[in-house]
Amino acid sequence: MKITVRSAVEKDLSALLALYSELNPDDASLPQESADDIWAGITSQQGRTVLVAEVDGTVVGTADCLVLPNLTRGGRAILFVENVVVARSSQRLGIGQRLMEAAVHLGETAGCYKVQLLAADDEYVHEFYKSCHFKPLAQGFRRYIER
Repeated sequence: MKITVRSAVEKDLSALLALYSELNPDDASLPQESADDIWAGITSQQGRTVLVAEVDGTVVGTADCLVLPNLTRGGRAILFVENVVVARSSQRLGIGQRLMEAAVHLGETAGCYKVQLLAADDEYVHEFYKSCHFKPLAQGFRRYIER
């Protein structure tokens, strides 16, 4: 089994949408035109990289990474990671680990001083991130905006 991690391209959009439906199964499907418009915005955003993991040519995982410029820490940026998902059928094969290694490498390359993410409140998710050398050092807060 060969795992490859690379930046996502437009032809990966349908695979990304399928992975996101596993991440958030209660979400309504995004109309294709909306997905295309959003993808165009993502790809034009400076500092934004959507990573995909492939096994034998099939996209089975993703992580969305954003380098945020920063005026503290000597001007070193922060890398935020969001929407990390590996297809259920491909979990526990080292794919998530490879995605996180690639995300950290993006942060190192961009001169970031940290990589930050919020994790679901599930113990197995916390154990996964700990195995990737992330530490639970802060209390995360969210405020969802209702529509």
